[in-house]
This record gives sequence, C-alpha cells and structure tokens, in this order.
Amino acid sequence: MKQKLSLRLFLLGIAFGALGGAAVLVASAYGGSSSASRAPKGALVALRKTTLGPVLVDAPGRTLYVFAKDLGGKSACDTTCVKFWPPLISRAQPRAGAGVHKSMLGVTRRQDGHRQVTYAGHPLYAFVGDKTAGQTSGEGLTNFGAEWYALAASGRTVEPSTPPSAGGYGSGGGW
Repeated sequence: MKQKLSLRLFLLGIAFGALGGAAVLVASAYGGSSSASRAPKGALVALRKTTLGPVLVDAPGRTLYVFAKDLGGKSACDTTCVKFWPPLISRAQPRAGAGVHKSMLGVTRRQDGHRQVTYAGHPLYAFVGDKTAGQTSGEGLTNFGAEWYALAASGRTVEPSTPPSAGGYGSGGGW
C-alpha cells in the first residue's frame, strides 16, 4: 500500500513538473508571463532635420526613402534590392513621432510575408549607405531601375533645394 502511494505521489510530481515546464515554454513563446505588458511595439516613424530639410526617419534616426518603382502601395524592391534598401518592418501598428501624421501611417504585406511600414501609401526603406543619423546619401539615386527619394511629413518627396550643376540634360530644374 505504501509503495502504491509513493508511486502515485512520484507520478503526480512528474505531472505537475511537466505542466510547470509547459507553462514556462508558453510564456517564453509569447515574450514573457504577461502578453499584455509585453505587446510588441510598432516601428517608430519620426521627423529629423537634414540638409534636405525635415524628413521621415526611423527610431535610430536613419532617413526613410520611397522607391519610385513601387506601385499601388506594393514594394517592387526584393531579393538583392533589400540588401541595400532594407524595408522598414513592423510587427505591430507603426507609431508616429512628433510632426508625423499618424493617419498617413500604414502597412503593406511584402512578398516574403513581412509587414512593411507605409506613409501616404508609399512603402518605406532605409539605405545602407547612410552611416549616421540624418544622413541622406540615398536621395536621388537610381538603383534597381528607379529613383529613391526622402519623404517629408506631407507625404511628398523631398528634393535638394539647390539643383545639381547643369551638365547635359536641360536646365537641371528637376521633375
């Protein structure tokens, strides 16, 4: 009788231990013990003063760009392109920093399934050539078949205030 009771207690201890371990695994899968306090934060889109004027930036202050080849709110930048122009991804609703219109923020589903942040319907990207916060070295580049432009809070592209030196194609007055 004593052996049966000891065996039952032993098996009961294993069962409770397994349940406790399962609870820890479930909690860690959801980022902690309380999913409400650990809800993922959406990507931040803010404004920063640059040589181009105030432009949209991500949380670390990197300039955000739009790709002229993107149509209908869908990204045309994939495979090799994303190695140089990483999309701004957000697992949750994107957050608007000071001066950014929350109503203009959104997301689009990329071909790889990730949620890319959009602003005024334009998918947003950083540029690997921008090494410091507020740098705008991607402005006006024509990588991957179209132009890349920084974006203002109005949702319009930002262009340099002084046009590049005239050198072959008309007066250099822009689009």
